[in-house]
Amino acid sequence: MSKRTPLAAITVLFAAVLISPGTATATPADRGGSGVRSVIPITQVLAFGQKVTAVAVEYSSEVNARTLDRDTYTVSDSLYNFRFNPVEDIADPAKRADRTIAAVYTNDAPALNADKRSDRGNFVIIELDATDPGGNTVMAAGNHVKVNPDLQTRVVQNEDVYGQPGNGKGRGHRLATASGKAYAPTKPAINLLVDDFVYQRFTTTSGTMIPYAYHLPGGYDATKKYPVVVILPGHGMGFNGANEGVQVAADIPATAWLQEKWTGTDEDVIVLAPQNQRVGTPAMQANVMVELLNAFTRKFSVDQNRIYASTVSYGSTLAWAALTAQADLFDGVLITGGFAVEASQATAIAASGTPVWITHGTHDHLLNVLTTGQTSYNRIWNAYMALGKTPAQANAVVKYTEYADSAFYEPDHHLAAAPTYADRTILQWLLDQ
Repeated sequence: MSKRTPLAAITVLFAAVLISPGTATATPADRGGSGVRSVIPITQVLAFGQKVTAVAVEYSSEVNARTLDRDTYTVSDSLYNFRFNPVEDIADPAKRADRTIAAVYTNDAPALNADKRSDRGNFVIIELDATDPGGNTVMAAGNHVKVNPDLQTRVVQNEDVYGQPGNGKGRGHRLATASGKAYAPTKPAINLLVDDFVYQRFTTTSGTMIPYAYHLPGGYDATKKYPVVVILPGHGMGFNGANEGVQVAADIPATAWLQEKWTGTDEDVIVLAPQNQRVGTPAMQANVMVELLNAFTRKFSVDQNRIYASTVSYGSTLAWAALTAQADLFDGVLITGGFAVEASQATAIAASGTPVWITHGTHDHLLNVLTTGQTSYNRIWNAYMALGKTPAQANAVVKYTEYADSAFYEPDHHLAAAPTYADRTILQWLLDQ
């Protein structure tokens, strides 16, 4: 197997074939050792969530890479995006588009090659332009979201595909004949980084169950102490009984801490992503999260002086409540697109001295920046003033960034986590607390 880009272990499975109405789809055939054997989507979590960024097409024997180019295939996908479109759009054949193919090469496994060069193997890897609008995997599920079990990625083989010639010359025998038929996924998706998380459930002393996901650094050493970042997701990513694990895939915060290209540091970080059931008050939900966190930090080798929280939208309410109930719980908190802190909570946070960085979109369409992001910053800053701190002292521990529309590459100005996580300065600030 290629060692260029290791594949994640598959723990979250995406189901097989769902055909869009009006789409001619072929069942991959293996007749006499020829034809397409399998089609496997490969997904990646981007700033605005998980999407299909490559497809691996398997043949019966080694493929002659010299006969392939970006015209050999057409890949199409649904344009559905849960942030903007009704869920019915997923299966609407009129709301599909061809993806932009960025690279085509062969490999000996359904894995990406960083240099996009071919290795001998039975798999053709079709890499796609991640900025295309299609290929999103997260879908609405009532008031929540989940990962779509029926991905709508389709592959058409436009040209004949040939095997390796016996003498190394020529184009070899034909493995699969060109056709206009569309191949749907036939195996579970390979979900880069998302599949590296461990997905478990925790039951509190009161009997409340909370699903959670966690990731330990490669080469985890129990004799070392690691910082931990607790990801508190938005309301729709809470557990509804059928969407376990979506808090890792829905947007960037959970997986960003595993990638130096996001954090700007090679420091190993433990990530803990609870998925609270959205039942009861934020204070009640925060208590459940805190009990999980305390149990988790006893089980794993966590630096007790470097426990951080990063929130999206509704997750801020759990952070505010937890900081009020247990002042020394977090050593730093990043609030993105969050709800307003209450005045009493701001007083408690200032008394504890917990560093907080708040970010918000100027034109957040769900949470008005004047009454949420700006209000939170002003209340905490004023609470420091009431304690007799100087402006310089307050500015060192409570920070605020507001993003114009141009900072969002998708027009969801509520997801302040997207531009926030694109700023390594903010992530590094959190790890420095």
